[in-house]
Amino acid sequence: MTRFRMYPTPAQQAALLQQCGHARYVWNLALEQWSMWTRNKGPTPGYVEQARQLTEARGAVGWLRAGSQTVQQQALRDFDQAIKNFHAGTHRRPTWRKAGVNEGFRIVGAQASRVMKLSRKWARVLVPKIGWVRFRQSRAIPDAKSYRITYDGAGRWHIAFAAIPPPIPAPGTGEVVGVDRGVTVAAALSTGELLTCPGPSETEQVRLKHLQRRLARCRRGSKRRQRVKAAIAKLHARARDRRKDWVEKTSTDLARRFDVIRVEDLRVTQMTKRPRPKPDPGRPGSYLPNRRRAKAGLNRGILANGWGLLVQRLEHKAAGRVERINPAYTSQTCSDCGHCAPENRESQAVFRCTACGHQANADVNAAVNIAAGRAASARRETPVRASPKREPQHATSR
Repeated sequence: MTRFRMYPTPAQQAALLQQCGHARYVWNLALEQWSMWTRNKGPTPGYVEQARQLTEARGAVGWLRAGSQTVQQQALRDFDQAIKNFHAGTHRRPTWRKAGVNEGFRIVGAQASRVMKLSRKWARVLVPKIGWVRFRQSRAIPDAKSYRITYDGAGRWHIAFAAIPPPIPAPGTGEVVGVDRGVTVAAALSTGELLTCPGPSETEQVRLKHLQRRLARCRRGSKRRQRVKAAIAKLHARARDRRKDWVEKTSTDLARRFDVIRVEDLRVTQMTKRPRPKPDPGRPGSYLPNRRRAKAGLNRGILANGWGLLVQRLEHKAAGRVERINPAYTSQTCSDCGHCAPENRESQAVFRCTACGHQANADVNAAVNIAAGRAASARRETPVRASPKREPQHATSR
């Protein structure tokens, strides 16, 4: 999507929040109906039946009738599509939408094309039941059939036009690059480049810790707590914007420079799960230490470097040119002689082969193995279990 920053007036902000509440309310009602299904009951209402019920509800409830029917019906269409995606196995189960977290609605059809350019940097869009709302035109507005308006925790409004840009063409040089993702170094390339994802500065970290302490002392439901939460959300939004900007620039640069991009096939969702508790066999009801805080720090480091988002954007921009390589033994295999041993990697940053003496940066060495696709060959370095004195057996066919 192509996203722009919106600048509504205070009256328009109140109306937009009301539209978000309508879309969230309709979505949650549809989810409640769907979740009540059991084997003993018949099928739950589909989109057509829910649209008829929505018309009856708008006639009975004035709060719902004051909103846009287009927004509310589109929430039902989105839920119907979410159910289809869930049954197809492409998406997860639909979840509840919460106030202050899932704020947004979508406009589809002829109303999505009501966009007017005001100047070189400003434009406006006609939102149903609200009127013309200005947004900052930081790039060309795509020809889209729908757009989505969202509100984040930092108090910012955005409009995103659903238009898929064409992939970046390959340079045609035949070059292959391997990308090794890490915590200290966000991305190490087989060319020797070390890329670091920008994070919060020391001043921002100190301020975040101070605000979190203030939040712990605030009374729940107070206005002071709301102000502190908004300040914390702004710091997190700033760090998130930096990470996304780095991912976009890095993925675009890699897609323009290399024909084939090889990355580790990592399951980031499983890698960032919290560790399971360890029951104490000697004391029922008690648990042993499971290094939960250390694992939480590792999870924060993985998520702060945008491992999953980088590969996702690479697959979007370099469609058909991204290859996933098995990450097994890539950090323990020498990129010069192919010797695989845990002793090869002395530390997080130093790699020294015990067989040939090759020395290099550990992340760059792993990136070279990924570029060469040597993850599978590393397993052949391990000794076989069969006896070396056994004569070779000929294959017999039945």
